[in-house]
Amino acid sequence: MSHQHCLILGASQGIGLGFVKQLAEDNNYQKIYSLYRNKNNAEKLFQLQQQYPHKIHCIQGDITQEKDIINLVEKIKSTTNQLHLVINCVGILHQGEIQPEKSLKHIHSPNLLHYFQVNAIPTVLLAKHLLPLLKHSQKSIFATISAKVGSIEDNYLGGWYGYRASKSALNMFIKNIAIEYNRVSKNTIVIALHPGTTDTQLSQPFQGNVPPEKLFSVERCTSQLLLIINRLTKNDHGKFFSWDGSILPW
Repeated sequence: MSHQHCLILGASQGIGLGFVKQLAEDNNYQKIYSLYRNKNNAEKLFQLQQQYPHKIHCIQGDITQEKDIINLVEKIKSTTNQLHLVINCVGILHQGEIQPEKSLKHIHSPNLLHYFQVNAIPTVLLAKHLLPLLKHSQKSIFATISAKVGSIEDNYLGGWYGYRASKSALNMFIKNIAIEYNRVSKNTIVIALHPGTTDTQLSQPFQGNVPPEKLFSVERCTSQLLLIINRLTKNDHGKFFSWDGSILPW
């Protein structure tokens, strides 16, 4: 199928920008809707759009705001009634004064709220408003970048309270969305993806303890995740995939 339409959220940098780059070179995709929040950080995305003017459609919006998601959906609907792939790459680990908490004494309520507002809530709002575009007779995929540290079962180290808990909440939202979509949009496959440690602004301060072979370039990260995405079948619906294709415990 060469007329597929996809939506990348968080497209201006990091993993999101990596997906836009790779999908722009993929002849199976006709349109790539690319959401960015801040135009001052989106120069590389705009350069890509100049390279692929008929393919990449840049839209400004903040997915922590439901009104911006509604506006995004309206803009997409003005040019197509179908999406085949949605990947939400928006997330924060550190931002200014917000740093991962090493112990309870570092807990700060507004920071915890911000983690949830960015890392968890947007995905469930996207699932709510994008449903009409994903619900069609062809296969569609609704994927979100999560994190292995959001797995409750896999937590042996503790710490990083806000980030871990917001990604755990995200995982529960994804599981819930998968169950409902199974009833209302039967051709949609809903998954969570753990990208591994990728050389982006998000991981930069925490790369010191990562062995070089486990620190992925953005290009390698997105290639690995697209391999998983391209092989998905309905049997994979509602699963949490690691970068190597293995299944992670929720």
